[in-house]
Amino acid sequence: MPQLCFTPLGDVRPWTGGPTDGETLMTTAQDLLFVSLDVPPVRPVEQGELSLALAGAEVIDLAEVGALVLDGDRLVPGPSPAAQDRLLAQAASSLVREEPYEAVEDWLWRRGRGLLSAYTARLEADGLLTRPRGRLFAARPARPTPAESPARRHAAERWASGEPVLAALAAAAGIRDEPADGFPGPLTEPVVTVLAAVGDAVTELVAVRQRRSVEEAAFDNIWRSV
Repeated sequence: MPQLCFTPLGDVRPWTGGPTDGETLMTTAQDLLFVSLDVPPVRPVEQGELSLALAGAEVIDLAEVGALVLDGDRLVPGPSPAAQDRLLAQAASSLVREEPYEAVEDWLWRRGRGLLSAYTARLEADGLLTRPRGRLFAARPARPTPAESPARRHAAERWASGEPVLAALAAAAGIRDEPADGFPGPLTEPVVTVLAAVGDAVTELVAVRQRRSVEEAAFDNIWRSV
C-alpha cells in the first residue's frame, strides 16, 4: 500500500514502498495535531478552532490524492485513493456525492465536530500520544504528550521548513500568527480556497463564542440585581 509523503511545499505524492508493520501514515491533519502539542501557541488553542483546521487539512490531503476536486467552493468527490489512514478514509467516505455537492465551509462544520477528539484517540491507540498518570477523579484528563516517533519528527521537520499549508492551518488554529504579507510559497487555487474557508469558519466560531459570553454575562447581571 503506498504511503502519502509531503514535499517541503505541501504536495502529497505516493510513496512506492509499503509501510512496515506498525508504521503510521503521515497526513497534514496528523502533522497539525503534533504541532499543536509541541509548539508553544501565540494564544490558547481552542478545541473548536483546531477541529476546523483539522477538517481543512483533510480536504487538502484528499484533493492532493484525487479523492475530490474543488469546483469553486464545492467538494466534488472522486475515486477513493488506495492509500489512506483510517480517519482520512472515513473523511473520503463521508463526502456528499449528490449535486450540488457540499460547500467547503459546510464540510468544515460538519466534519469538524469532535474531530480533535477523534484524532487524539487514534494517535493514542497507535501509541503516538501518551498521557501522564493523573489523579483518579481529576476534573480534566491530562494533556496528551507526543511520543518520540518518526511521525513526530516528520511533523517537526515540516514545521521547521516553514511549509505554507501547515503554517497557514496552524495560524487559523491560533498556534502562530500569520505574517502581514501572508505565507510564502506556491499554493494552488484549491488550497487557497480551503485555507480561506478555514479562516472564515474560525472567525465565525470566535464571534459566536464571544456573543454567547456577552449574553451569559448579561444574564448573570440580571440575576444579581434581583
